[in-house]
Amino acid sequence: MIWKKEFTVEDINQFRDNTLVGHLDIKFLEKGDDFLTASMPVDGRTHQPMGILHGGASVVLAETLGSTASFMTLEDGFHSVGLEIKANHLKSISKGEVIGRVKAVHLGRTTQVWDIDIKNRAGENICISRLTMAVLKSKA
Repeated sequence: MIWKKEFTVEDINQFRDNTLVGHLDIKFLEKGDDFLTASMPVDGRTHQPMGILHGGASVVLAETLGSTASFMTLEDGFHSVGLEIKANHLKSISKGEVIGRVKAVHLGRTTQVWDIDIKNRAGENICISRLTMAVLKSKA
């Protein structure tokens, strides 16, 4: 298990209030030994003008998953911030929801790298993303 902070899915979902995560209705679904999953609706909140999922919304889901997972792997006295995110948008979707799953690629002392797969309900890849986090010592 990679987690150093023991939050339940219910605990994590409480952090959504009054944030972009809550506005987009991103909901954490499952916490495994080394992964997290979350869903996001594909509707007017997440559409681009052509009526399909906005690529930026996919990136918000990816960064939400990666940042949350990163936070949960850190010892007290440290925090992490996004350093770089890359996303490949592979398939469009116009309604329903997408499910993202994050897994660690590298958990280093000063950086972390996370892979996030975003799929539709049929299991087809919608977006593949990689997030690099910088690990920083928190100020007292």
